[in-house]
Amino acid sequence: MKSEFSKTWNSSKQPRKQVKFRANAPNHIKRTFMGSTLDKALRTKYGMRNIEVRKGDEVKIMRGKFRGKQGKVGTVDVKHTRVQIDGVQRAKKGGEKVETWFHPSNVKIIVLNSDDRKRMKKGKIEEKVPAKEIKPATKKVVEKTPSVPLEGKK
Repeated sequence: MKSEFSKTWNSSKQPRKQVKFRANAPNHIKRTFMGSTLDKALRTKYGMRNIEVRKGDEVKIMRGKFRGKQGKVGTVDVKHTRVQIDGVQRAKKGGEKVETWFHPSNVKIIVLNSDDRKRMKKGKIEEKVPAKEIKPATKKVVEKTPSVPLEGKK
């Protein structure tokens, strides 16, 4: 792997190269690493499994000490691939409370922030309307004549 970031680099089994790829990626590519799973109701509504987390989305924490808590995303840090959820705080040794950061893969989106029209108009996000059931056309089976070997050739 070269020292600079390259989109054409395939992959490696070596974790150090995978970490280097993610760390050296430019922010417009790191944005795609900010994906989080959707709730089952949203999956069926939009026809997709996950989407990038944005400020204002309501999420549920799925892993760690705060598992099960819900809140709105307050801050999204693309550079370090983390999100901050309003109302979820931890106490420091001195008693001071600080906001906690979470990796987007550890949260599930419950309510999408629909303020961003561009996000909702993307081909991926448009609501999937169930298509009418189309009966498959009947296929005609054409019988092939068995090939007969020529007798003159050996």
